[in-house]
Amino acid sequence: MTETTRVAGPGNAPGAPGTPGWVTLVAPRPERLKGFYEQLLGWEFRPGPPRLGMNLRAFAGDRPVAAIGQVPPHRASRAASWTPFLLSADLDLASMAVGACGGTIGVGPLNDREGGRLAIGADPSGAVFGIRSAAPFDGPGDGPGVPVWHELLTYEPHRIAPFYQRVFGFASEREVNPEGAERAVLHAGGRPIASIRGLGRGETFDRGPHWVTWFQVEDVDAAALRAVDLGGRISEAPHEGPYGRTVTVVDPEGTPLGLMIRRRG
Repeated sequence: MTETTRVAGPGNAPGAPGTPGWVTLVAPRPERLKGFYEQLLGWEFRPGPPRLGMNLRAFAGDRPVAAIGQVPPHRASRAASWTPFLLSADLDLASMAVGACGGTIGVGPLNDREGGRLAIGADPSGAVFGIRSAAPFDGPGDGPGVPVWHELLTYEPHRIAPFYQRVFGFASEREVNPEGAERAVLHAGGRPIASIRGLGRGETFDRGPHWVTWFQVEDVDAAALRAVDLGGRISEAPHEGPYGRTVTVVDPEGTPLGLMIRRRG
Protein backbone atom coordinates (compact mmCIF):
# COMPACT_ATOMS: atom_id res chain seq x y z
CA MET A 1 0.00 0.00 0.00
CA THR A 2 1.48 3.35 -1.00
CA GLU A 3 0.20 6.87 -1.10
CA THR A 4 2.21 9.69 -2.68
CA THR A 5 1.75 13.38 -1.95
CA ARG A 6 3.77 16.19 -3.51
CA VAL A 7 3.90 19.59 -1.87
CA ALA A 8 5.82 22.52 -3.33
CA GLY A 9 7.98 24.29 -0.76
CA PRO A 10 10.25 27.32 -0.50
CA GLY A 11 14.01 27.30 -0.40
CA ASN A 12 14.62 24.31 -2.65
CA ALA A 13 18.02 23.60 -4.19
CA PRO A 14 17.42 23.19 -7.95
CA GLY A 15 17.06 19.51 -8.85
CA ALA A 16 17.68 18.31 -5.29
CA PRO A 17 15.23 19.87 -2.80
CA GLY A 18 16.09 18.88 0.75
CA THR A 19 19.00 16.59 -0.18
CA PRO A 20 21.07 15.83 2.95
CA GLY A 21 24.42 17.57 2.58
CA TRP A 22 26.22 17.04 5.90
CA VAL A 23 25.85 15.38 9.33
CA THR A 24 27.08 16.48 12.74
CA LEU A 25 27.25 15.03 16.22
CA VAL A 26 27.86 16.72 19.56
CA ALA A 27 28.94 14.41 22.36
CA PRO A 28 30.24 14.76 25.93
CA ARG A 29 33.64 13.29 24.98
CA PRO A 30 34.19 13.68 21.22
CA GLU A 31 37.85 12.60 21.41
CA ARG A 32 36.68 9.22 22.75
CA LEU A 33 34.79 8.67 19.48
CA LYS A 34 37.72 9.38 17.18
CA GLY A 35 39.19 5.87 17.23
CA PHE A 36 35.74 4.25 17.05
CA TYR A 37 34.77 5.98 13.81
CA GLU A 38 38.26 5.79 12.31
CA GLN A 39 38.28 2.01 12.63
CA LEU A 40 34.59 1.40 11.97
CA LEU A 41 34.06 3.68 8.95
CA GLY A 42 37.62 4.36 7.80
CA TRP A 43 37.30 8.08 8.50
CA GLU A 44 40.27 10.43 8.67
CA PHE A 45 39.86 13.26 11.17
CA ARG A 46 41.16 16.80 10.81
CA PRO A 47 40.60 19.86 13.01
CA GLY A 48 37.13 21.32 12.61
CA PRO A 49 35.87 24.94 12.55
CA PRO A 50 36.09 26.15 16.18
CA ARG A 51 33.55 28.92 15.55
CA LEU A 52 30.83 26.30 15.22
CA GLY A 53 32.12 24.18 18.10
CA MET A 54 33.03 21.26 15.83
CA ASN A 55 36.29 19.85 17.20
CA LEU A 56 36.74 17.10 14.61
CA ARG A 57 36.01 17.06 10.87
CA ALA A 58 35.63 13.60 9.28
CA PHE A 59 36.72 12.65 5.76
CA ALA A 60 35.88 9.50 3.79
CA GLY A 61 38.80 9.50 1.38
CA ASP A 62 39.06 13.13 0.24
CA ARG A 63 35.36 13.77 0.82
CA PRO A 64 34.28 15.70 3.97
CA VAL A 65 31.26 13.86 5.35
CA ALA A 66 30.72 14.79 9.01
CA ALA A 67 31.82 16.77 12.03
CA ILE A 68 31.92 15.88 15.73
CA GLY A 69 31.94 18.51 18.46
CA GLN A 70 31.72 19.05 22.20
CA VAL A 71 28.19 19.19 23.60
CA PRO A 72 27.44 22.52 25.32
CA PRO A 73 27.21 22.28 29.13
CA HIS A 74 23.47 23.08 29.14
CA ARG A 75 22.82 20.06 26.87
CA ALA A 76 25.17 17.61 28.59
CA SER A 77 22.31 15.53 30.03
CA ARG A 78 20.52 15.18 26.68
CA ALA A 79 20.97 11.96 24.69
CA ALA A 80 23.14 12.50 21.60
CA SER A 81 22.08 11.81 18.01
CA TRP A 82 23.43 12.50 14.53
CA THR A 83 21.95 15.66 12.97
CA PRO A 84 21.37 15.79 9.18
CA PHE A 85 21.70 19.11 7.35
CA LEU A 86 19.25 19.50 4.46
CA LEU A 87 20.10 21.67 1.47
CA SER A 88 18.21 24.81 0.51
CA ALA A 89 18.89 27.34 -2.24
CA ASP A 90 17.42 30.12 -0.06
CA LEU A 91 18.35 29.42 3.54
CA ASP A 92 16.74 32.56 4.94
CA LEU A 93 13.42 31.76 3.29
CA ALA A 94 13.62 28.14 4.46
CA SER A 95 14.37 29.30 8.01
CA MET A 96 11.28 31.53 7.97
CA ALA A 97 9.25 28.59 6.63
CA VAL A 98 10.39 26.46 9.60
CA GLY A 99 8.76 28.92 11.99
CA ALA A 100 5.67 29.35 9.83
CA CYS A 101 5.13 25.58 9.77
CA GLY A 102 5.39 25.07 13.53
CA GLY A 103 9.13 24.48 14.01
CA THR A 104 11.83 26.66 15.57
CA ILE A 105 15.26 27.94 14.55
CA GLY A 106 17.77 27.84 17.43
CA VAL A 107 21.03 28.73 15.66
CA GLY A 108 21.57 31.07 12.70
CA PRO A 109 21.26 31.68 9.90
CA LEU A 110 25.02 32.28 9.86
CA ASN A 111 27.94 31.91 7.47
CA ASP A 112 29.95 28.67 7.37
CA ARG A 113 33.57 28.03 6.37
CA GLU A 114 32.60 26.78 2.86
CA GLY A 115 31.28 30.21 1.90
CA GLY A 116 27.67 29.18 2.37
CA ARG A 117 25.15 29.63 5.16
CA LEU A 118 23.60 27.32 7.73
CA ALA A 119 20.99 27.17 10.46
CA ILE A 120 19.94 24.63 13.07
CA GLY A 121 16.33 24.13 14.02
CA ALA A 122 13.76 21.72 15.40
CA ASP A 123 10.58 20.36 13.86
CA PRO A 124 7.19 20.57 15.68
CA SER A 125 7.97 17.35 17.60
CA GLY A 126 11.32 18.70 18.83
CA ALA A 127 13.64 16.67 16.58
CA VAL A 128 16.77 18.67 15.68
CA PHE A 129 17.90 19.14 12.06
CA GLY A 130 20.10 21.55 10.14
CA ILE A 131 19.81 23.56 6.92
CA ARG A 132 22.71 24.41 4.61
CA SER A 133 22.82 26.59 1.52
CA ALA A 134 25.53 24.36 0.02
CA ALA A 135 27.19 21.03 0.81
CA PRO A 136 30.98 20.81 1.29
CA PHE A 137 30.99 18.19 -1.49
CA ASP A 138 29.30 17.51 -4.84
CA GLY A 139 26.57 14.93 -5.39
CA PRO A 140 25.13 12.28 -3.07
CA GLY A 141 28.38 10.30 -2.90
CA ASP A 142 29.10 6.63 -2.41
CA GLY A 143 31.68 4.39 -0.79
CA PRO A 144 32.56 3.35 2.77
CA GLY A 145 31.91 5.92 5.48
CA VAL A 146 29.52 8.10 3.45
CA PRO A 147 26.03 8.88 4.89
CA VAL A 148 23.48 7.10 2.69
CA TRP A 149 20.18 7.15 4.62
CA HIS A 150 18.44 9.09 7.37
CA GLU A 151 15.40 8.19 9.49
CA LEU A 152 13.39 10.33 11.87
CA LEU A 153 11.85 8.53 14.85
CA THR A 154 8.94 10.55 16.13
CA TYR A 155 5.57 10.33 17.85
CA GLU A 156 3.25 10.89 14.88
CA PRO A 157 5.14 10.39 11.61
CA HIS A 158 2.28 11.36 9.32
CA ARG A 159 1.68 14.57 11.26
CA ILE A 160 5.37 15.53 11.05
CA ALA A 161 5.96 14.53 7.39
CA PRO A 162 3.99 17.53 6.01
CA PHE A 163 6.32 19.89 7.91
CA TYR A 164 9.35 18.62 5.97
CA GLN A 165 7.38 18.56 2.73
CA ARG A 166 6.37 22.20 3.05
CA VAL A 167 9.76 23.50 4.20
CA PHE A 168 11.94 21.50 1.77
CA GLY A 169 9.58 20.46 -1.03
CA PHE A 170 9.92 16.73 -0.47
CA ALA A 171 7.70 14.21 -2.18
CA SER A 172 6.35 11.77 0.41
CA GLU A 173 5.39 8.14 -0.08
CA ARG A 174 3.45 6.26 2.57
CA GLU A 175 4.58 2.65 3.09
CA VAL A 176 2.99 -0.12 5.14
CA ASN A 177 5.01 -3.28 5.84
CA PRO A 178 3.47 -6.80 6.20
CA GLU A 179 3.19 -6.31 9.99
CA GLY A 180 1.12 -3.17 9.52
CA ALA A 181 3.76 -0.66 10.60
CA GLU A 182 3.71 2.59 8.63
CA ARG A 183 6.36 5.09 7.64
CA ALA A 184 6.64 8.08 5.32
CA VAL A 185 9.51 7.88 2.81
CA LEU A 186 10.83 11.28 1.67
CA HIS A 187 12.10 11.78 -1.88
CA ALA A 188 14.51 14.52 -3.00
CA GLY A 189 15.93 14.97 -6.47
CA GLY A 190 13.88 12.01 -7.70
CA ARG A 191 15.27 9.47 -5.23
CA PRO A 192 14.36 8.24 -1.72
CA ILE A 193 16.73 9.78 0.83
CA ALA A 194 15.04 9.55 4.24
CA SER A 195 12.09 8.17 6.14
CA ILE A 196 9.90 9.13 9.07
CA ARG A 197 8.39 6.50 11.34
CA GLY A 198 6.83 6.03 14.74
CA LEU A 199 8.18 3.64 17.31
CA GLY A 200 6.94 0.05 17.30
CA ARG A 201 6.08 -2.27 20.14
CA GLY A 202 8.83 -2.75 22.67
CA GLU A 203 10.60 0.47 21.68
CA THR A 204 10.98 3.32 24.12
CA PHE A 205 11.27 7.05 23.68
CA ASP A 206 14.03 7.61 26.22
CA ARG A 207 15.75 10.15 23.91
CA GLY A 208 12.67 11.83 22.42
CA PRO A 209 12.13 12.40 18.67
CA HIS A 210 15.46 12.23 16.86
CA TRP A 211 17.18 11.47 13.56
CA VAL A 212 19.36 8.39 12.92
CA THR A 213 21.93 8.33 10.09
CA TRP A 214 23.07 5.21 8.20
CA PHE A 215 26.61 5.04 6.82
CA GLN A 216 27.80 2.90 3.92
CA VAL A 217 30.02 -0.09 4.77
CA GLU A 218 31.41 -2.94 2.67
CA ASP A 219 30.18 -5.75 4.96
CA VAL A 220 27.31 -5.06 7.38
CA ASP A 221 27.77 -8.18 9.50
CA ALA A 222 31.52 -7.73 9.89
CA ALA A 223 31.07 -4.02 10.67
CA ALA A 224 28.51 -4.83 13.38
CA LEU A 225 30.98 -7.14 15.13
CA ARG A 226 33.73 -4.54 14.75
CA ALA A 227 31.50 -1.92 16.41
CA VAL A 228 31.14 -4.20 19.44
CA ASP A 229 34.91 -4.83 19.57
CA LEU A 230 35.43 -1.04 19.54
CA GLY A 231 33.20 -0.46 22.56
CA GLY A 232 29.80 -0.06 20.93
CA ARG A 233 26.82 -2.40 20.95
CA ILE A 234 24.25 -3.74 18.50
CA SER A 235 20.71 -2.42 19.04
CA GLU A 236 19.06 -4.04 15.99
CA ALA A 237 20.58 -7.15 14.41
CA PRO A 238 21.68 -7.23 10.75
CA HIS A 239 18.75 -7.75 8.39
CA GLU A 240 17.54 -7.07 4.86
CA GLY A 241 15.65 -3.78 4.59
CA PRO A 242 13.80 -2.04 1.77
CA TYR A 243 16.97 -0.38 0.44
CA GLY A 244 19.69 -2.85 1.42
CA ARG A 245 21.21 -4.83 4.27
CA THR A 246 21.39 -2.84 7.49
CA VAL A 247 22.26 -2.99 11.18
CA THR A 248 21.74 -0.42 13.91
CA VAL A 249 24.49 0.04 16.50
CA VAL A 250 25.26 2.43 19.37
CA ASP A 251 28.65 4.11 19.65
CA PRO A 252 30.66 4.25 22.94
CA GLU A 253 29.03 7.58 23.87
CA GLY A 254 25.50 6.16 23.42
CA THR A 255 24.68 7.61 19.99
CA PRO A 256 22.64 5.37 17.65
CA LEU A 257 23.75 5.00 14.04
CA GLY A 258 23.08 2.65 11.17
CA LEU A 259 25.44 0.70 8.93
CA MET A 260 24.22 -0.20 5.46
CA ILE A 261 25.01 -1.73 2.11
CA ARG A 262 22.58 0.25 -0.02
CA ARG A 263 21.18 -1.42 -3.10
CA ARG A 264 21.79 0.40 -6.36
CA GLY A 265 18.94 1.44 -8.57
